[in-house]
Amino acid sequence: MASGRRSKPSPPALRIVGGSKAAPAKDVSARAERTERGKRVQFDLETWHALDLLARDSMKTFQELADEAFRDLLHKHGRPVDLKDALKKSLKQSGAAEPTRKGKGRTRPRAD
Repeated sequence: MASGRRSKPSPPALRIVGGSKAAPAKDVSARAERTERGKRVQFDLETWHALDLLARDSMKTFQELADEAFRDLLHKHGRPVDLKDALKKSLKQSGAAEPTRKGKGRTRPRAD
């Protein structure tokens, strides 16, 4: 029996469906706030299978793939990923030359 219903168009490959802020840690000895944030996303089935296969082939977790993808995205758009990158970018924008580090083991020539 064939039904007269039309099939729905497929949703976008990646869709953000919710987010949350990290709750403060309840343990007094722990940090006051978690350093990781979460966001829930949904993939269409084909994309999920492709990502799962990539993760298995490269022996990485989904989280590692996501971290790599978002680092690459930030780099592509010229955004710093961490504090070190932000400081380097700020230094370059200010026009100051990067400080050079003296190598270990270098000695001055002896003046006889």
